[in-house]
Amino acid sequence: MTFTEKSNNMNFLKFYLHSLFYKGIKVNSIGTGNMKGLFVLLFGMVISYAGLSNNHRGMMMVKTDSLEKSLKHKIKVLNFATFHMGETSDANSTEFDENNKKNQREVHEIAQLLAKFKPTVILVENTPNYNQKLKKEYLTYITDSTIKFKNPSEVELLAFELGRLSGVKKIYGIDHKLEYNYRIGTQIENKIDATWYNEYYRNPYQFYPDLENMDDNNLSLLDKLKLLNDDEFLDFVLAVNADMLTHAGSEEAFEGADEAAKCYQRNLRMYSNLNRIELDKDDRVFILMGASHTAFFRDFISRSPKYEMVNTFDYLK
Repeated sequence: MTFTEKSNNMNFLKFYLHSLFYKGIKVNSIGTGNMKGLFVLLFGMVISYAGLSNNHRGMMMVKTDSLEKSLKHKIKVLNFATFHMGETSDANSTEFDENNKKNQREVHEIAQLLAKFKPTVILVENTPNYNQKLKKEYLTYITDSTIKFKNPSEVELLAFELGRLSGVKKIYGIDHKLEYNYRIGTQIENKIDATWYNEYYRNPYQFYPDLENMDDNNLSLLDKLKLLNDDEFLDFVLAVNADMLTHAGSEEAFEGADEAAKCYQRNLRMYSNLNRIELDKDDRVFILMGASHTAFFRDFISRSPKYEMVNTFDYLK
């Protein structure tokens, strides 16, 4: 076998291993017994490859090159946290008059800052079954931005204006509704770690020094949004909404962890909704959601081979 043939065989192995990952097989999770079988399979594939015509080999190399190029070019994402500016069913809400003209002007000023990202796609915290109505309302707004919405939220106030300024044609909702009981630790006899659980939820901010003395009621809109997008705040909302629930549970059960898992499940399903959307390598995706969802997406996207998360504070300044 010549050096060129050996190189081609190695490229074929690389292509095949990429295929395994794309089919959902994690090579590093294969047990010892199965590993032997995997190597036998790969050896057989190499032998088969050696018998292929040059045309077939060339086709495989084109596929390999295409795959490698796609892996190198990540889709840019601006993952942006906000509070809910309109009516919300969330347990925690921020005082904000969405019909106040001054407030609306300030939101539009934020949109001007974010427009420098030049998004081509906008994703919001609405469920996908609302997409047709969402797109219709968005198209109406960019045709006439003076239109009045009865009870505008951050979607109408910020996402629509950002889209208008940026010439965005594609807008989708990626939310997924799934209830969970974040008060579970107060509703059971906690046998896991009641002392720590009670101390934490007595005043969660005490464990986050930069947040403890923050009076967000006296912050400008810009500074509130900067706070929500700060890494320490995003870590806080992950802990308080999900991770700390693992300290609650009965003698032989995992009630807190099970509720936290529902929180993770909801956000993973929202992330799946992002992945359902057809995007190309030149798309620039702006995601507008409540801070807890932004926190989950920050972690998901930071590990993604498909997306690259830009620095929010390159624009929010």
